[in-house]
Amino acid sequence: MDKEWSEKNKEVQSLLSKEKTYTEAIEKLIAFREEMFQQITWIVEGYPEEAFYQMPFANAKGYHSKTLAYSIWHIFRIEDIVAHEMIAEDEQILFKDGYTKKIGSPIITTGNELVGEEIAEFSKKLNIQELYLYAKAVKDVGDQILKNLQYKDLKKKFTDETKAKLIKSGCVSEDENAFWLIDYWCGKDIKGLIQMPFSRHWIMHIEAMRRIKDKLCLIARKGVDPTAICGLSCNHCFLSEWCGGCRTNYNVCSFATCSEGRICPNVKCCNEKNIDGCYECSELENCQKGFYVPTNDGANAAKAQALYIRKYGKKEFLKVQDRLHEKFEFQKTQEILGQNYKKGLKILEDT
Repeated sequence: MDKEWSEKNKEVQSLLSKEKTYTEAIEKLIAFREEMFQQITWIVEGYPEEAFYQMPFANAKGYHSKTLAYSIWHIFRIEDIVAHEMIAEDEQILFKDGYTKKIGSPIITTGNELVGEEIAEFSKKLNIQELYLYAKAVKDVGDQILKNLQYKDLKKKFTDETKAKLIKSGCVSEDENAFWLIDYWCGKDIKGLIQMPFSRHWIMHIEAMRRIKDKLCLIARKGVDPTAICGLSCNHCFLSEWCGGCRTNYNVCSFATCSEGRICPNVKCCNEKNIDGCYECSELENCQKGFYVPTNDGANAAKAQALYIRKYGKKEFLKVQDRLHEKFEFQKTQEILGQNYKKGLKILEDT
């Protein structure tokens, strides 16, 4: 488990155990859930459609053996079922807001019954944007349910009637890999449910999603030119664990994700000019497109590096980047080079 997340979870669970710190526990848990959900947002906003049904760890033992799409579905189906069938005793978000049809899912269950290629095939059928909206709706309503709970509610247990209700809902498959969930949930009180579906369950599966996306990025970058089109080095970028680079479909640079069609203006311009990168463009010094927009604090640094590539070539550029990053972290390097692109070029030449 991620060390930082593990510590946050331990703190929440400790605070949850005492009435005088209960409100603080809920506040911290909701903030923690927001932090974890941001990871899902970045993945959904940053990765291409095919990323969500790939299984780079298909034969592994663990949650990372699934897909990104399955992981999102599984996390939020479980919370939706538990939150509404058991705690709030009202209608699930999946049915209330018509997400079954919007998402295009062939199942309404948690997905525990799916194995191997079934997971990939299931994932291909899902509308990822609608799945994300469903996940966010479940999270937001779940946060509100948490806020509405009182300390005295934590000891509430569940009866055979609840178990019968869950079975009747059809939201848990009768397959042996799934049906155990009903006994598991009903064997807990509300505090126990908060500890698992509402917190630790998120941690386990979102960590698995991070492992999946890391692997997908490594695969995408294999054999691909690590020199970014604008002049940065993908080998040294702080986004390296998230981004496949602007020469792949796994480009999560902000100038890609915020642009129309998720295509960085620099990439679009170079493609139109049929050149390899901005360093081959005669208009580079005066360019204010994309990464070079004056309001971007990394503009001068990128331009200095592009000019270095133009003058000395990519091979030498990557070598000087290695030397720079032996001394400084990415952000510090960008700060040093970014005061003025001409001075930045001189610093690179002297490194």
